[in-house]
Amino acid sequence: MKGVRTTIIILVLVVILIGVGTLGFHIVQGWNWFKSLYATLMTVSTIGAGPENELSSRGEVFNVILILLGVAVVGFAIGSLTKAVVEFELGSFFGRRRMEKELSALKNHFIICGAGRVGRRVAAEVAARKLPIVIIEKDPDRASWAQERGFPVIIGDAASEVTLRKARIESARALASAVTSDAQNVYIALTARGIAPKIPIVARASEEDAESKLLRAGATTVISPYSYAGQRMARMMTRPHVQRFIDMALSSLSETRLEIEEVRVANPSKLAGQSLEAANIRDGFGIIVLAIRRQDGRLDFNPPTSATVSAGDYLIVMGDSQNLKELESLAGV
Repeated sequence: MKGVRTTIIILVLVVILIGVGTLGFHIVQGWNWFKSLYATLMTVSTIGAGPENELSSRGEVFNVILILLGVAVVGFAIGSLTKAVVEFELGSFFGRRRMEKELSALKNHFIICGAGRVGRRVAAEVAARKLPIVIIEKDPDRASWAQERGFPVIIGDAASEVTLRKARIESARALASAVTSDAQNVYIALTARGIAPKIPIVARASEEDAESKLLRAGATTVISPYSYAGQRMARMMTRPHVQRFIDMALSSLSETRLEIEEVRVANPSKLAGQSLEAANIRDGFGIIVLAIRRQDGRLDFNPPTSATVSAGDYLIVMGDSQNLKELESLAGV
């Protein structure tokens, strides 16, 4: 924005300079408008030919003034452009250094491949939870969206092993492959799985037959935006209040503080070995325990108050966002 303003100022000064010179030669020398314009251009461009050889004494004085004004305008233009170039180069350099420093310190972060409509929504949801993310996008125009919002972004091919290692996939918590091409998502899943065998990979599928290919390529979960949109539309028609409640509870961008969250019970933890009644989660924190995902993968839905919580379990809970943070602290997160 500042660069555009400076450019406009330079153009306005040049127009004023040419206008003053043309008017001055027309009045002082009595030349016609075209000849006056021509003489002004010869002076400003430092060529100094043609009508300038016909100047009177008053015309020579005016020409000196015009030359000084021209030098001032040209000097201002060169200085402004030089400053803009230097600031851009320094900004790019220090921006790259800052991003490289941020990437080198990342751990348990989320990698999002693709900054299209789906990728942007994923980034917004994860960032709203105050979780670290890295975006990989090969289109510079789309990557600028992430840069404007201060997200670490790597401009490159997410299917490249070099790019994924630059995003520190070995220490990442999960990866979302959200590019528009199913084939590209398959390549990304294959490469990511080869580097990080245990990382959860959530992949986008546009076509129905792409799901099986993505799963074979190493994706943990496959999501079809079109299938999800169809299911959501059907629920909005048949069970609108249920769908609105789900949207409100699951979205990190909701204006309400009600959330459904999963809380991992660490080892050690004050919750480990206690029953839900002894932990006093509902009365003490105002949080409802919807289910417990056990270490063996078993899901205990609507567990009784006598159910015991073990280290490594995941509590699927619903409540106020601030209370959920307090529960996470109790769970050792």
